[in-house]
Amino acid sequence: MTQNFSMTVSLWGLVALLGWSMAIVVLLISVRIRHLSTGGAVQDFGTPNDQSLLWRLYRVQVNLAENLPLYLGVVFLLTVRNVSGVAIDALVIIYVAARFGHSLIHLAGLNPLFRVASLAIQFAALTALITSALW
Repeated sequence: MTQNFSMTVSLWGLVALLGWSMAIVVLLISVRIRHLSTGGAVQDFGTPNDQSLLWRLYRVQVNLAENLPLYLGVVFLLTVRNVSGVAIDALVIIYVAARFGHSLIHLAGLNPLFRVASLAIQFAALTALITSALW
């Protein structure tokens, strides 16, 4: 027996975040290879330096890996409880856009306060999604 399972906006958000995470990993690998091929050392990978694209890419990848389980949990709750609607879709879009924005702000080396603002938006959207999924 097959079940008709359609893709919700929250699931498409998960696909977008997975794709973004994979793209960042590919970019990080390519920058690491370029770094090594131009005489850079492996030890440089773990050296905190906000001026280094290598370090910023690493931090973006770590941030994505840290936050993906939170969003995955929300998607799970929304899916098993069959919660959807315009408000849920809007919150998902806000969360995903803020997550992408957070990464881009970090990659560009912009003022960290912009990342904090993006994080606050993400947290508010996740909190609202969890609340919607439970009640």
